[in-house]
Amino acid sequence: MKYNYLIVGSGLFGATFARLATDAGKSCLVIDRREHIAGNCYSHDDGGIHIHRYGPHIFHTSNKVVWDFVHRFADFNNFILSPKAISGDKMYSLPFNMNTFNEMWGTRRPEDAKWIIDQQKFKGKPTNLEEQALSLVGKDVYEKLIKHYTEKQWGRSATELPKFIIRRLPLRFTYNNNYFNDRYQGIPIGGYTKMFEKMLEGIEVRINTDYLEDKEYFDSLADKVIFTGPIDEYFNYELGELDYRSLRFEEERLDEENYQGTAIINYCDQSRDYTRICEHKHFDLVKTNHTVITKEYPQKYQRGLTPYYPINDKTNQDLYNRYKAKSKGLTNVLFGGRLAEYKYMDMHVVIESAMNKFNG
Repeated sequence: MKYNYLIVGSGLFGATFARLATDAGKSCLVIDRREHIAGNCYSHDDGGIHIHRYGPHIFHTSNKVVWDFVHRFADFNNFILSPKAISGDKMYSLPFNMNTFNEMWGTRRPEDAKWIIDQQKFKGKPTNLEEQALSLVGKDVYEKLIKHYTEKQWGRSATELPKFIIRRLPLRFTYNNNYFNDRYQGIPIGGYTKMFEKMLEGIEVRINTDYLEDKEYFDSLADKVIFTGPIDEYFNYELGELDYRSLRFEEERLDEENYQGTAIINYCDQSRDYTRICEHKHFDLVKTNHTVITKEYPQKYQRGLTPYYPINDKTNQDLYNRYKAKSKGLTNVLFGGRLAEYKYMDMHVVIESAMNKFNG
């Protein structure tokens, strides 16, 4: 059988494209090298708790078309992300808002917090991440909640990191702990994997199947290929390798009902190697006698690990642009998703991109 589309990767871009194509009457084959569907959105069940295996995924968007689309496949709960941050012996509210400033300085009025921040700001022209952050939020917020967290995340000193990594750091002068500003927010009831199963309903899917191991054969199966993997890997790294940061997850099942009282706590000092702990039951508000936590450790990326965060400095961006130019010479392959496009994208942006590329 000859398919209209071979879709490489069953993550959010691939699954969205497959659903749209199938709804339009096209035939699709979806393949994935992993042992499961859903890409990094994959969740599994542990005694009623839905575990976000590859880190927490909170769906948020202000695009009603996208919100209506995902609601075809799942009902969403009303989860609002309100993380906490630990630095030294104190806990702070995130994102940076009047609760944070009250916890840090005892200030109650926005004007008082603004005055303190303004007095502490770096006033020169930023040349690195540290100076950029100091110019945005001042010394106390930076040193307590940004500096060490960022250095753990990227594996380098903040003075060695480029300023573009932090283009902006929102400061809210209201007592509002909602991390996102989007109109629609939540997590699929029953977990992300169930949502993806419905997205891919009626579509042929093969897992444990590596496209690049027999590219010529798989290309022969369809009129067009939708490739969602790393673009440099598609071209066998012939121009060089793109850089990423990776993550290691340490999952632990605990025989207690409630470990930390909230879904996410960031660890912003140097006393621990991990950047945050997620307690998964708080994403769903399920009642169980046990809980599951995951500690998140940033690590250097190398082949064989999962690439998470692209390092979009000039060297890597120039290399990506060369691969992108090379990809335009392929009339039967469309590249889509964060790995193929070498940029970090929130989930709703990935869906929008798939919609645009299908309709375009």
